[in-house]
Amino acid sequence: MTTKTDYYDLLGIPRNASPDEIKRAFRRLAMKHHPDKNREDGAEERFKEINEAYEVLSDPDKRAAYDRFGHAGAESPFARGFEGFDLGGFGDIFDAFFGGAGTRRRQPQHGNDLLYRLTLTFEEAVFGCEKEIEISRSEACSVCKGLRAEPGTEARKCTVCNGSGEVRRAQRSIFGQFVNVTPCDRCGGEGRIVDTPCHQCHGSGREKINRKLQVRIPAGVDEGSQIRISGEGEMGLYGGSRGNLYIALTVQPHPLFQRDGYEILFDLEISFAQAALGEDVQIPTLDGEQTLKIPAGTQSGHQFILKRHGVPHMRGSGRGDMITRVQVITPKRLSAEQKRLLKELDESLRSQSPDGKGFIGKIKESLGG
Repeated sequence: MTTKTDYYDLLGIPRNASPDEIKRAFRRLAMKHHPDKNREDGAEERFKEINEAYEVLSDPDKRAAYDRFGHAGAESPFARGFEGFDLGGFGDIFDAFFGGAGTRRRQPQHGNDLLYRLTLTFEEAVFGCEKEIEISRSEACSVCKGLRAEPGTEARKCTVCNGSGEVRRAQRSIFGQFVNVTPCDRCGGEGRIVDTPCHQCHGSGREKINRKLQVRIPAGVDEGSQIRISGEGEMGLYGGSRGNLYIALTVQPHPLFQRDGYEILFDLEISFAQAALGEDVQIPTLDGEQTLKIPAGTQSGHQFILKRHGVPHMRGSGRGDMITRVQVITPKRLSAEQKRLLKELDESLRSQSPDGKGFIGKIKESLGG
């Protein structure tokens, strides 16, 4: 016949231990020897013994009987029915191992985030702007103020959970008997019952509202940029905070300019004569027209950099540059007089050129011909 270990020795407590000391010892040992945490041989049997000892010593009547008559005087923990059975502090241990089987009363929930798509002009994206947008979002009902009940009436305490929002049910497992805490089915975990729902929100406590917001678009944003506005999303549940509003930006293309990061690109078309002789030309920029000096002999593909005429930096001060890329345009149609003049010019230059390529030959060469 196997001799049972003394319950006090099993829990490592003195015989005059207080109920709190018994509970603390049980929790510590249960966490240590639970089979889900301890894979060593004998851990399951050890856990059952700890559970048995705690069930006896945590019950004043059973403990008194055990103190007088030993194991024979204590009722076996596996012989009792489980209806109405409560292990007191063991519910927390059960939750720790099994992920809180049955979440307790509903906790505050953060509201859902919203996404709004906004289209900007090229200039608005570069320099920033103020925009008014309109969004539809959930807010507290304007009639019941989120209380869900028709004004003049009140929600009553749930009689199933007595207003706690949770129901405790004892369950038997291979490790003994546990108390499972679940949200109340009757009130949905809120602890209140609304008998007369609000006519405006039909008892949900929320309604869809269209709101206009002023949104500041910072300078330097680009296609695909996203702006977050905290607290302007959907309202939270059960007292939770509002979600956020995200604004996804689309930028319209510009007829003259392209963008490369913080630089503005502009393609300038000039004639043979302008490239050969040089000229001061007016070019457009995001800040208005500027004079660009084209030196004589400028080649196609040459780039001119206009400092600090690009896109403002989003983080920090300063601006990018504007890059003007020169393209020498070859005319597709020439009059007879124009052809004659070009040939004369070519012959004149050919006679002065040591390589004999002449004007037209050099132009073709510069253009990759």
